[in-house]
Amino acid sequence: MNHLLRGHAPLTDSNWKLLDEEARVRLSGPLAARRLVDFLGPQGWQHSATNLGRVEAVDGAEEGVTALRRRVLPLVEVRVDFSVSRAEMRDDDRGAVDVDLESLDQAAHQIAVAENGAVFNGWPKAGIQGVIESSSFEPEPLGAAADAYPRAVARAIEGLREAGVEGPYGLALGPDEYIKVIETAEHGGYPLLDHLGRILDGGPTVWVPGLSGAVAMSLRGGDFLLESGQDLSIGYDHHDATEVHLYLEESFSFVVATPEAAAPLTAS
Repeated sequence: MNHLLRGHAPLTDSNWKLLDEEARVRLSGPLAARRLVDFLGPQGWQHSATNLGRVEAVDGAEEGVTALRRRVLPLVEVRVDFSVSRAEMRDDDRGAVDVDLESLDQAAHQIAVAENGAVFNGWPKAGIQGVIESSSFEPEPLGAAADAYPRAVARAIEGLREAGVEGPYGLALGPDEYIKVIETAEHGGYPLLDHLGRILDGGPTVWVPGLSGAVAMSLRGGDFLLESGQDLSIGYDHHDATEVHLYLEESFSFVVATPEAAAPLTAS
């Protein structure tokens, strides 16, 4: 990954190990879309486009010649800048266990929200259609209170089954909706999260930063493809006397193959 220029940064092997490990920890929860869609890659930084398997006619060929152009979806490069204190990095070399990496934490959250948003909400200027806008189902209202969620989710799952979409199923919940679920127990103290799991045939209920409302979707595979060129990596930009300026970067595309494999639910 020479384009990341890590060898030019005034950071030690210990510093890079700390940053890489902390980035993985901070990204593991917020990168929620990856738990619900197929993930292909990483294919490398030079991988530029996803094959759509379709063509379009090209005019202007020589007489008697037919020309078709392959259609592809270009990958989008996403980057969030952050910085670390050179003094904090020196303390890491001394063995400090409380190094301040708040800027990395914020960058990890921002880039995870961008990826989740592209998958679920779409990104028109990047050519990405999201799960919600592609769905062939009318959004199902969740209800104002969390105890109404099981009925709404059950209706959404029933719609998927009627469309011939098999399970198991997963449920993506926006942060507000997820908090309601984990704070709620049904009558008799039965955890709402467990009830949803039974409706989903054992599939997960996932906290998704960047999503509003919810989406019930099949986890059978082959319906949604998140293709990674370069997976999330830390690169070096420049440094001054007090700060090392870095960035988190990835490249990806997203394709919905089966619109009827997801049913959106709207927040009330």
